[in-house]
Amino acid sequence: MRRTDREITSFPELIRIIQQCDVCRLALYDTPYPYILPLNFGMATEGETVTLYFHGATMGKKYDLIAQNPNASFEMDCHHQLIVDKDACKCAMAYESVIGQGALSLVSGEEKWFGLRTLMRQYHSAEDFTFPQNIVEKTTVFKLTVISMTGKRRSVT
Repeated sequence: MRRTDREITSFPELIRIIQQCDVCRLALYDTPYPYILPLNFGMATEGETVTLYFHGATMGKKYDLIAQNPNASFEMDCHHQLIVDKDACKCAMAYESVIGQGALSLVSGEEKWFGLRTLMRQYHSAEDFTFPQNIVEKTTVFKLTVISMTGKRRSVT
């Protein structure tokens, strides 16, 4: 990272930023261009291992790409604030972001239910959720097991 003064390497700080984000962008391998999609997500941690859970319909391009190559990159960001200067060339943006890489896989059974509950906890304060069985059957849950991540911050000051 060129701007090491803005780099975030503290695991607890990276987790704090992820918890405050509402969208995770996945970049999947496709040719001739990467395929990027914004997704709602949930995060689970065990020690310093991070797992991101996602959901979607039962078929689609993302599943075809995951089957071909499960490696993916992700990005999420929050706390955007324009930093205005009288000189337009000196304007900037405050933010916090996390990027990383990992391997994607589909989940089923108990882990599918865990993934759905984890997703809901990212956006809702309730501890337990009831999911109609017919909706769960029409939903695919997949996860990204993070192998590396880093963060970056630009403050307003």
